[in-house]
Amino acid sequence: MTERETVLLKGFKGKLDKLINLHLRMKEEKQLLTEEQSQLNEQIRILTVRNEELIKKIEELKFAKSLLGAEDDPHEAKLKINRIVREIDKCIALLNK
Repeated sequence: MTERETVLLKGFKGKLDKLINLHLRMKEEKQLLTEEQSQLNEQIRILTVRNEELIKKIEELKFAKSLLGAEDDPHEAKLKINRIVREIDKCIALLNK
């Protein structure tokens, strides 16, 4: 092997080693990013469930506030609920006929 070929071979081996090292680092980085993605997906799932719970709670509070009315009088709220129950009972009676 000539001196030129030896130099070229050493250069090739050096570049190949760098490429292999770069490949290994990229492989490790990909693994870390995959794990981070899994954690973030789980966090998104948890936050989505929490968001749905909060939306449901808001709807319940809106309904409760509408029953109480502007005065925030519990007696008035009971009367409203009783009226609603009577209307429901009438509807049920009509459906049963």
